[in-house]
Amino acid sequence: MNVANPSAQTIQKEKQPLLSVLTILEERYNIRFSYADETIKDKTIILPNEDLTLEVILEFLKDETNLDFELLNDRFVAIKLLKKEKNNYRIQKLEEVIVTNYLTNGITKLNDGSITIKPEAFGILPGLIEPDVLQTIQALPGILSADETVSNINIRGGTHDQNLLLWDGIKMYQSGHFFGLISAFNPHTAKRVNIYKNGTSAKYGDGISSIIDIELPDDIDNEFNGGIGFNLINADGHAKIPLLSKKAELQLSTRRSVTDLIVTPTYDQYLKRVFQDSDFNKSSNNSVSQNETFYFYDIAAKFLYDISKKDKIRFHFLNVTNKLNYEEQSTINDRDEALNSNLSQQNSAIGITYTRDWTNRLSTTSQIYVSNYDLDATNIDIINNQRLIQENEVFDGSAKLDINYKHNRQLKIDGGYQFTEVGISNLEDVNNPIFRSYVRDVIRSHAAYAETALLSNNAKTNLKIGVRLNYINKFKLFLAEPRLRFSQRFLNNFRFEVLGEFKHQTTSQIIDLQNDFLGIENRRWVLSNNNSENIVINNKTFYPVPVVKSKQLSTGVHYNKNKLLISVEGYLKKVDGITTRSQGFQNQYQFINSVGSYEVKGLDFLLNKQFKNIVSTWISYSYSDNNYIFAALNNGNKFPNNADIKHTFSFGGTFTQNNIKLALGLNWHSGRPTTPPTTNDPRDENTIIYTAPNSANLEDYLRADCSATYAFNISDTTRSSIGISVWNVLNKKNILNTYYTLDDDNVVNKIENESLGITPNVSLRIHF
Repeated sequence: MNVANPSAQTIQKEKQPLLSVLTILEERYNIRFSYADETIKDKTIILPNEDLTLEVILEFLKDETNLDFELLNDRFVAIKLLKKEKNNYRIQKLEEVIVTNYLTNGITKLNDGSITIKPEAFGILPGLIEPDVLQTIQALPGILSADETVSNINIRGGTHDQNLLLWDGIKMYQSGHFFGLISAFNPHTAKRVNIYKNGTSAKYGDGISSIIDIELPDDIDNEFNGGIGFNLINADGHAKIPLLSKKAELQLSTRRSVTDLIVTPTYDQYLKRVFQDSDFNKSSNNSVSQNETFYFYDIAAKFLYDISKKDKIRFHFLNVTNKLNYEEQSTINDRDEALNSNLSQQNSAIGITYTRDWTNRLSTTSQIYVSNYDLDATNIDIINNQRLIQENEVFDGSAKLDINYKHNRQLKIDGGYQFTEVGISNLEDVNNPIFRSYVRDVIRSHAAYAETALLSNNAKTNLKIGVRLNYINKFKLFLAEPRLRFSQRFLNNFRFEVLGEFKHQTTSQIIDLQNDFLGIENRRWVLSNNNSENIVINNKTFYPVPVVKSKQLSTGVHYNKNKLLISVEGYLKKVDGITTRSQGFQNQYQFINSVGSYEVKGLDFLLNKQFKNIVSTWISYSYSDNNYIFAALNNGNKFPNNADIKHTFSFGGTFTQNNIKLALGLNWHSGRPTTPPTTNDPRDENTIIYTAPNSANLEDYLRADCSATYAFNISDTTRSSIGISVWNVLNKKNILNTYYTLDDDNVVNKIENESLGITPNVSLRIHF
């Protein structure tokens, strides 16, 4: 066979993008290509004939693309730059992929147990027409939002504040727009999003339940591109602009809601869902709330400057804002009264990153950032002539240094140091009766870490082991946190993995009263005081907020062949130092302050089958047994966690053909725990007598979603896409939460919070 000229035996003579050809070859030869996106960008090639051997194909690809195709074993092929081209780039890290197009295009599972989402390559998921980061991850096993929001995501039984959310390395304290229904981060600007449920790298602190790491593009490609778009909630735009003779680049993006300009069916459903249990929707007979205005926006900017081939500097800026104003009117003593209440929520971040490549093997990255979160509310009660001002502010400043040494493909060593100062303040100010409380706490911490990654010659064994050493000045507390990631491939198509970690965090969210901050965003950030019981100083009570600590261990077996993935993961998780105020109790423990823990035992299962890169179907199931242990509650006996959802099941499928994408999915889970009152309530204490905590469950949750997109070219340089989605196609009434109140006649009332009803959305995007 003539190796030098296989192109004469090709099926088609026209060149195709290299990415498309690689996808076809992966299926044809049952192999996987590993590469950096920048390596194959803009490469085109003719698709070779099917009767060629793999060795001939790799030689052909090497000749036609000027890239190096290294066959690591009988399954994995690494694509690298040839030596003559390496001087033009930074050395890229190659990661072994377990499965690409995990559920849909743009989602990849890696051998370190993490999941990577690339929004620019995102296909489609049921109910979504845009790659909303925090909505997308809820399609993954073990990740669930019991109240359908992105500001209350439960990952393996943890609360949302136990997720570390990073935007270009900067910690964020606000995750949602529209008070949790939409991700706060523009989905069209992120390069990749890494999700870790366990076995996280030692360079990460915080986040005892998960890491959600959003990365923006970090390489200058010297090409102008951008896009604009809108849907029935917001409009947005973004652009990448080359500057300074191709040595610099400016990335800009902005997004703003249209909810204060136009009323849409989507907005009506969102409004009903968010405000159904808030002061905004609880007007008395003598007052009415009207003339409401609500809007949100976000602005992001990143400036990239390559000082030299070895030195790079990056500037980061982000501002995320939600604002609500409404007018409350009342007639008192035959006189009309009108006053304004308002709520503002904002997270701003600014940072600078400097990277230095000392040699081809050694590099360092240093970053300094400041993240500021501010939640303000002014609540006017005309009937009681009362004004309540509340504020929750977080100031987070950090400096960190990462050192990366790559000895060869088999050995990598990382280390680093991070200093963090976090200050959190809480203010309450009431005019009638006069009351004012202002509390501010500061914690400074130091952390050093070291980590080693080993890869066997045949790439079957992958081990990463590390430790993070933490010291908290205020408490004179030293914490050593080991991290483990082990992966072993066997029988060619099977992989066994073990993940483990110890972690801690000093920030958490609590609820003082359910109607705080107008009842819309009632969670407030607080810092640990490392107390285990109440402390009274100057007649003021300081409730215990310990340092939260976690231990987690998981094992899994994965089978992947012929685009069939079968994945089973079991895990154990123990979290100590939680407080009742951080768990959102609305039963007999609502006003109790106690310290305890929770334990989770769970299993995540996924079956994902793809057919010729056209159809992808999946079935996922998760089992979780999640229980509280509070020594001072329930006689010290364990009882179900508020997030104890025993069974979760989802089924979905996507169809991609040419420019058309379709998706349909079904989501079901067992009902959340709830605590009903007893039937023999004596009502003699103006209190509600409850049954055992979380002794009952809400009805099962069921939701079907669908979505579709169509892409087309407007010109040679401009393309467009339109999309439509329907959330809760069957308009199923799902009860997300139930609690009980006493009215003025001492009668128990049952309050139910409902899910989103049938919610359509339409989008139009233009890329240039």
